[in-house]
Amino acid sequence: MDLISRALPLLIRGLGITVALGVVSFAIGSVLGFLIALARLSGARPVRFAAVTYVSVFRGTPLLVQILLIYFGLPQIGIRLEPIPSAILALSLHAGAYLSENFRSGFLAVDKGQWEAAFSIGMAYRRVLQRIILPQAIRVVLPPVGSRFISLMKDTSLASVVTVVELTRVAEQVGSATFRYMEMFVIVALIYWVVNTILQIGQEVLERRLGRAY
Repeated sequence: MDLISRALPLLIRGLGITVALGVVSFAIGSVLGFLIALARLSGARPVRFAAVTYVSVFRGTPLLVQILLIYFGLPQIGIRLEPIPSAILALSLHAGAYLSENFRSGFLAVDKGQWEAAFSIGMAYRRVLQRIILPQAIRVVLPPVGSRFISLMKDTSLASVVTVVELTRVAEQVGSATFRYMEMFVIVALIYWVVNTILQIGQEVLERRLGRAY
């Protein structure tokens, strides 16, 4: 109990940073992934090629390398970012590549004839997406997108390598000060488990509500 009472303020602060990293990166990654998915479906070959290249690069390289490249590599070309913005940028770019494939699968799941029918009656592209495609696609993409959010929340632990004081970094610091690494990493693992269990329950509730709506 003495270890928990000693580490509790740091754990609360680290949990706040972990959640903030996950939520902000997921929000940015979702917007980016949505745009990349539309680019993948674009009729313009250069746009489609750029989107495919982006997805290939960020899905084909480790997230840890991407974080290190942004934090330690960008300063060599004159771009300096603090640890938290560096981590958010890397997590967002990484998540965006995976989310783009989730969104693209949702768009492709909608029958092509619905696109054609909407365009044939003069609906604008944006309105077709908003009123016809997205309401159907969201039911398809919700499970994989929810799983990506949970995975991203765990991936925030990698931000500790660039000195972001999130949960994993707190465990390292307290463990090194008390030499009780086992207890600290077990505590942090339990916190991650509780957070992700709550997210999983929320995802299941949302899926059931959307299922009833349709």
